Amino acid sequence: MDKSLSFLGELSQDDKLTADRALELVRAAESKYISKFTFFLDEHQRTLSEKVLASVCFKDYMFFGGYEGASRTVLGTAAPYTELGKADFPISAFTFTYRPADRLTHRDFLGCLMSLGIERSTVGDILVTEGKTALFVSRSVSVPVSGITKVGRVGVKVSEGYDESVIPVQEFVPTEGTVSSLRLDCVLSLALRISREKAAALIRKSGAEVNYTGVFSCDARLEQGDVFSVRGFGKFRVEEIGAQTAKGRFRIKINKYA
Repeated sequence: MDKSLSFLGELSQDDKLTADRALELVRAAESKYISKFTFFLDEHQRTLSEKVLASVCFKDYMFFGGYEGASRTVLGTAAPYTELGKADFPISAFTFTYRPADRLTHRDFLGCLMSLGIERSTVGDILVTEGKTALFVSRSVSVPVSGITKVGRVGVKVSEGYDESVIPVQEFVPTEGTVSSLRLDCVLSLALRISREKAAALIRKSGAEVNYTGVFSCDARLEQGDVFSVRGFGKFRVEEIGAQTAKGRFRIKINKYA
C-alpha cells in the first residue's frame, strides 16, 4: 500500500487494493491527463475511495452505477479541463423479461453470470421484479451478457437498456426519541428498542458498520446523515439531530431502511 495512505491504519488486502487503485486513478488524471474508471465498487469500497481522494485533495471525480441511487457504483476521475458525464461511464444496462410465474432471484442472476466466467467486480446492481430484471455491468462484459437466453432453467429474453419501473423506491421506517449521548451504543439502543447494555454487547461481539466502515467501539460518535448497521438487524440512517432537552438529552430521528 502507498505510504501516503498510512492514515487509514490497518487495512485488509482487498481494502489496500481499493485504496491503491483510487490513487492510481488520481495519478493518471494529474500526471498523464487521462480520465479513468474503476470496476464496480460496493458501498464500503466507495467510502474508502472517497477518503483517499479527500486525503490528496482531489475533487474532479464522480461515482455512477448506471442509474441514480445505485448501491454499486463506478468511480471515474477526470483529467484536467475535462468534465465527466454519466454517458462517459463504461456501463451497460440490460433488461431481462420472463414469465412472472418464474420467480427468479438476485442469486439466480448472479450465479448465471459467474457461470459464464464474469467477475463480480464487473457486475453492478441487479434489480429483480416480477417478470423483469434490470442488470448493470461493465461494458467489457456486455457481449456475453447480451447472449444469455436462460437463467437457471428459466428461459429469458434480453434487451439493451433498462425500464425505470424496476428501479426501487427506497422506503424507511421512522423512529424518534431521545438519547443521553450520540455514541453508537446509545443510538443503536434507540434504533433497536433494546437496552444500551444489550446494544453495546452486540457491537463488541459482532461489530457494526458506520458509513460502511467496520467499528467495534461503542463510543464511536454519530452525526446527522450517518448510516449505521449491525449484521442481522438492518441498516439505519441518523436522519435528524435536534436540540438538547432540559435534561441534556438529544432528540433524534432515525430511519430504518425497509
